[in-house]
Amino acid sequence: MQLTIDNLTKEFTTDAGEHIVALSDINLEIRDSEFICLLGPSGCGKTTLLRIIGGLDQPSSGQVILDNQVITRPNPRMAMIFQEYSLYPWRNVLDNTAFGLELNGMSREERYAVAKRYLDLVGLTEFSQSFPYELSGGMRQRVAVVRALAVEPAVLLMDEPFGALDAQTRNKLQHDLVDIWEKTKKTILFVTHSVDEAVFLADRIVVLSPRPGRICENIPIEQPRPRDRTSVEFAQVRRHVLDLISLK
Repeated sequence: MQLTIDNLTKEFTTDAGEHIVALSDINLEIRDSEFICLLGPSGCGKTTLLRIIGGLDQPSSGQVILDNQVITRPNPRMAMIFQEYSLYPWRNVLDNTAFGLELNGMSREERYAVAKRYLDLVGLTEFSQSFPYELSGGMRQRVAVVRALAVEPAVLLMDEPFGALDAQTRNKLQHDLVDIWEKTKKTILFVTHSVDEAVFLADRIVVLSPRPGRICENIPIEQPRPRDRTSVEFAQVRRHVLDLISLK
């Protein structure tokens, strides 16, 4: 799998007639199984970039290429997870997880087998017959993750999926996500405002400048997982990223 963002720029005009350049000259190569965090100040275009990569929005110029295919619309090889859980309240956990497979025409027996395998992966097997309102926020977000994984996307796009959670739950889900990534080796693009979260999760942190969003640095994280947030090495990377953002 090769995902390429090539000279991408996004401009738009507000209702008040103001011309806005949201993103400018974004160039990025993302390798198979890489975990990338997109980080930057509010308004720098992180979510806009993720939506363009996912085919939900169009660039003004440039292109996104997935294995030689230019992305102009949502692609079944990419799945997106938002901050909101977006689960269907009338479906139980098993049926929510199997929803994408049902849309793809998979038989009931087959899709339930796949859904159960992924629910087991995140420790939710015993809640397969529960409904979203019966789950905690963290559990609902885990269901959203495995629903996306169940359709076997090549790329998982995550737009601040843990942003609305309390600190303890967020920390737990970060550990869970690393565990899921190590087991599935999916390519992940993860938008976050949290430097700590990015350093904990990423193979690389892509730092965007204030609007218009440009890539100001690509930071590889060399520390092995699981990462110790209290280590000197973790603190050094975190400080470098914080200093970089504060200078922008």
